Amino acid sequence: MTANDATLSGVSLWDHGWLTSVRSSPSPNFGPRPSGSAISLAVIHSISLPPGQYGGPEIEQLFTNQLDWSAHPYFEQIRGLEVSAHFVIRRCGEVVQFVSVLDRAWHAGRSSWQGKDNCNDYSVGIELEGLENHPFEPAQYDALATLLRHLQAQFPITQVAGHEHIAPGRKQDPGKAFDWTQLQTMTAWESSMFPPATTQA
Repeated sequence: MTANDATLSGVSLWDHGWLTSVRSSPSPNFGPRPSGSAISLAVIHSISLPPGQYGGPEIEQLFTNQLDWSAHPYFEQIRGLEVSAHFVIRRCGEVVQFVSVLDRAWHAGRSSWQGKDNCNDYSVGIELEGLENHPFEPAQYDALATLLRHLQAQFPITQVAGHEHIAPGRKQDPGKAFDWTQLQTMTAWESSMFPPATTQA
């Protein structure tokens, strides 16, 4: 990784909160961040639609309000849901961006981290295509570590947590199979940036 992680061959990787090196698929499901909010937290989620099925267009359709609710019985349970994340990392490692990091994506819901509520206000939401408590692919860890380094080079990211950590008892993703120690090693970040119960001394 070069000293200036925010540039690639002299060209900025960021354009108004959009990472120019990945595919964009703009979502209508976002709003403004509160004035003066520092973007300090990255929240890791997992998602698959239908649950446990990978590779289809359904995640992108959900985040862009184009999902056919009648296409699968499970979709009736989430009919009308309007949600988003800033990024999705597919099983193959492809990264897709849905919301500018400068804006507030709708990914965390009722949440709190280190005594600070409403994590959507100050976090970046990153969805991994997968099922909670099921292993993720090496390509996803590679893409996630690179994405986190790009984010920290541009924004004051000081913490990384799972949805399960900011909404305990309500959410369980990315789950026990997510390797936090591997992510810490790949980013070369201090263990204090990660949930304490998930890292090794």
